[in-house]
Amino acid sequence: MTLALLFPGQGSQSVGMGAALADAFASAREVYAEIDEALGQKLSQLMREGPEDQLTLTENAQPALMAVSVAAARALRAEFGVDVTRAGFVAGHSLGEYSALCAAGAISLSDTARLLKLRGQAMQRAVPVGRGAMASLIGPKTDLALAEDAARAGTEVGVCVVANDNNAGNIVISGDKAAVDRAIEKAKELGARAIPLNVSAPFHCPLMQPAADEMATALAEATIVAPAVPVVANVTARPEIDPEIIRRLLIEQVTGRVRWRESMEWMAGEGGVTRFAEIGSGKVLTGMAKRIAPDAESLSLNTPEELEAFAKSLG
Repeated sequence: MTLALLFPGQGSQSVGMGAALADAFASAREVYAEIDEALGQKLSQLMREGPEDQLTLTENAQPALMAVSVAAARALRAEFGVDVTRAGFVAGHSLGEYSALCAAGAISLSDTARLLKLRGQAMQRAVPVGRGAMASLIGPKTDLALAEDAARAGTEVGVCVVANDNNAGNIVISGDKAAVDRAIEKAKELGARAIPLNVSAPFHCPLMQPAADEMATALAEATIVAPAVPVVANVTARPEIDPEIIRRLLIEQVTGRVRWRESMEWMAGEGGVTRFAEIGSGKVLTGMAKRIAPDAESLSLNTPEELEAFAKSLG
């Protein structure tokens, strides 16, 4: 059995996230305390108590989601003796790639928290509120070809690209609001349903270039070492261990497409993964895994009970 650990991205946050881990495990509390100190804010209190509108802010949601994922990974090791090296691969959706790199020892916890705080702020600064938009194209007719046709129609009036290729039936487009609106019309003509997303900025599109430039500066100063486990990168959908390639891909990821479907297909195919475990808040990636790799086992790990049962299943 080859295991892959998956780390969720934005949208999986909720008030109370990670509280059960902190209540049960000192190792989780230590993760939250280190992040609070690194950021100079009581992020752990915001995670536990809200308010939700503050937790949902990109600059808070990104480090918060990482905090829960890394707390769960550290608890698995400290309490149950299951190290990240039991996995053949790790992968994370957008910001989750930072969680995966931290869990695999490539970037320190404090640096990861600071980088994600900056990433959230930089993404917010890159495009004035209201100028950009994102939309999810869904339904049985939705595939990458349809989404690219819709995005192409949008480019007649502005920037519009496929931002997240999540799985067949769920693809996200991003860009200028007018362009995304045009793309939504085209997608509906082609037989897809389109849902505008309640996001604060148009992520993973060329409009994010100012944020990519900010991250390039920050990442140039960050210490990155080879991860203990190969990280399947969003930008290439292939495993990477070279620190300098990882650094470059994290910059490209800000404006680039999240190739999640391809990443999962590679792991389930050439990678030989037969078990996917989503580690952190929510179950979004677990649902995607079941659709992309139905022959593999997929499960979520974000409560003490789930961690214990998982550890026992490994023997």
